[in-house]
Amino acid sequence: MSACCTPGRPPSGAPTAAAAQPLRAGRGSDAGMVRLPGGRFRMGSEDAEGFPSDGEGPVRAVELSPFLIDRCAVTNDDFSGFVAETGYVTEAERIGWSYVFVRFLNRDLRRISPRPEVTPWWAAVRGADWRHPEGPGSGLDDRGDHPVVHVSWHDAGAYARWAGKRLPTEAEWEYAARGGHDQRRYPWGDELTPEGRHLANIWQGRFPVTNTAEDGYAGTAPAHAFPPNDFGLHNMAGNVWEWCADWWGTDHPAQARNPAGPPSGTDRVTRGGSYLCHASYCNRYRVAARSHNTPDTSGGNTGFRCARDLD
Repeated sequence: MSACCTPGRPPSGAPTAAAAQPLRAGRGSDAGMVRLPGGRFRMGSEDAEGFPSDGEGPVRAVELSPFLIDRCAVTNDDFSGFVAETGYVTEAERIGWSYVFVRFLNRDLRRISPRPEVTPWWAAVRGADWRHPEGPGSGLDDRGDHPVVHVSWHDAGAYARWAGKRLPTEAEWEYAARGGHDQRRYPWGDELTPEGRHLANIWQGRFPVTNTAEDGYAGTAPAHAFPPNDFGLHNMAGNVWEWCADWWGTDHPAQARNPAGPPSGTDRVTRGGSYLCHASYCNRYRVAARSHNTPDTSGGNTGFRCARDLD
């Protein structure tokens, strides 16, 4: 598990997640989605900046059927509409806590919220959820167009079913992030900040002490922030990690058609990196970079986007 990701194991004294609740299906719409042609592409990377233990490589041939994918991550406004219609309650709301980056908390919450020993910049905050991203007293003012966070893999799947969609497979996600280009490091090219321009919402400064926010954002950015890639998709690097459908695994076939990952596992794949990723220890905002978490985990740096099969 990358240290930049939300910890998957509850700290001492934190409650465990409840079972997922049933949900009726909702109406589907292709609004805000992009049709991608699929076909053959080279997935994975053997980049020297990568993490071999993450199973980024080897580079392998993958063939995909055409599919639709959201231009942007699902926003707070989107999720609010889902909750208003269905009454859905997220796992973080039901268990009563979620992970928040410590520097977003006031002094009192920092003092009383337990932290994992390995990643003490995270705190398990009681009352933190998608409506209250920094815990009690926080809200969504001016963040309606930001990605919804504090959603587990189960919550993301529930929204997708209501919307008549699904979560993208990891292969679909990477194909979409590449924007039609072969083996680029980032969605826009091989240089992180071409001509000094910030093209993604990641950490600048010294993690986890100082974030200069040179890209304009210390936390989440609007889901449509920064230029889209050549498929018209926003924020396929940075901002929030995005859940994929697949179970986590590090063994990959040399070639595959519409791969869906291992048949079982303990963790689900996340992709894209987040506003907390930094080159000093976690440059997982690269297109081929990958991470994972338990499907009941939620935190302030993880969201999702949806996909759909073509009829």
